[in-house]
Amino acid sequence: MEQNLKDRILRIKAIAYDLDGVATDGSIIPVGPRPEDLVRIVNAKDSFASRVASGKGYIMAVISGGNTPALRSRCLHMGIQEENLFLGARGKLDIFNAFCQQHGLDPAEVAYFGDDIPDTQVLRACGLGIAPADAVQEAKDAADYVTQLPGGRGCIREGIELIMRTQGTWVFDENHYEKLY
Repeated sequence: MEQNLKDRILRIKAIAYDLDGVATDGSIIPVGPRPEDLVRIVNAKDSFASRVASGKGYIMAVISGGNTPALRSRCLHMGIQEENLFLGARGKLDIFNAFCQQHGLDPAEVAYFGDDIPDTQVLRACGLGIAPADAVQEAKDAADYVTQLPGGRGCIREGIELIMRTQGTWVFDENHYEKLY
């Protein structure tokens, strides 16, 4: 691993991510007449990694344009605290900066996962910008790291594991992990 990337990773205290195209593969399936009657599929390994990071003390956040009761519920299950759940987001950079200020974080202490043009400003402003393998080119260009896995297929797990393994926090007592996660 390149030293500059390792140095960036070692500073990370918080992890934020977009939902559609990052936690999901970007597919949205309408199942009813209401705007919130949508199905999005989230990878269980991504969910687990997010909960693990939260349980290990990383401040977790979601900044997403999506906003349904099902998304809110899934995010809470993934270890995102209500005050760090920014759904229906427009102007993600302003929200990101407010999140940093709210928690006394330097933007360099935050990793952010994003896959599309609305994420590019945050990908450049944060300490470690991460784009899924199938992100649009603008997001990949703005990111510091592009995962091998696509959105909704383990990219969050890959990025969180990279951060936590580099920092030495991806450590488990496999016989008792259920007490923490």
